[in-house]
Amino acid sequence: MEPGLFGVATASKYQRNMKTRKRLLKAKAMEGKVVFATLFFITILFGMSGCKGKEPASDTAKLSDWKTQVDNHISSFGHRNWILIVDKAFPAQNTDGVINIDTKDNLQDVLSFTLQQISASTHVKPLVYTDKEFAYLNSEQVSAIDEYKNARAEILEKYNPRVILHDSVFVKIDKASKLFKVLVLKTNEVIPYSSVFIELDCKYWSSEKEKTLRDAMKTNQSDR
Repeated sequence: MEPGLFGVATASKYQRNMKTRKRLLKAKAMEGKVVFATLFFITILFGMSGCKGKEPASDTAKLSDWKTQVDNHISSFGHRNWILIVDKAFPAQNTDGVINIDTKDNLQDVLSFTLQQISASTHVKPLVYTDKEFAYLNSEQVSAIDEYKNARAEILEKYNPRVILHDSVFVKIDKASKLFKVLVLKTNEVIPYSSVFIELDCKYWSSEKEKTLRDAMKTNQSDR
């Protein structure tokens, strides 16, 4: 082979090698871009998943939350503690002994649940109080008040509620909260004087038994 032809063949082979190398480099570059894009896409998905996990609690979660809190308080409460199921405008009390929970639910549902949980307990029973003013509300003042009264009467029927003036409630709560915890369950109710106040009493010890015990103690002392 002539020297000139050898040089041409060598140059041609060199060019082919360079083209092959460029194709390989280009393929590797494309592969790197694909890997990067895949990793970027996965990162976005995980980020979206993380954000989704931080969404505000649903209404169902909030509902179960106040019910759980009520259960916990009933378990720890005892004789002389109070639970108030109140309308939306009931004022927040300025005392350390009062625990406030905004249920964001309607009053009668909160009342029914609370009474059921108290009745199901082994240690406390409810002494129920209602506002005297409530009985004097009429349909001209509050629409559908008669239906509301009937529904509430069914809930409270077996608890023999005691009727007291609204302002006297604050006197009782102020006195009780200085020594004993008071739980206030605020609701979305906008009917005035619709609040219900529950004083907890000992389920396994009645006032009659207490009187008999005290009388026996007095007799025993007089015999000495």
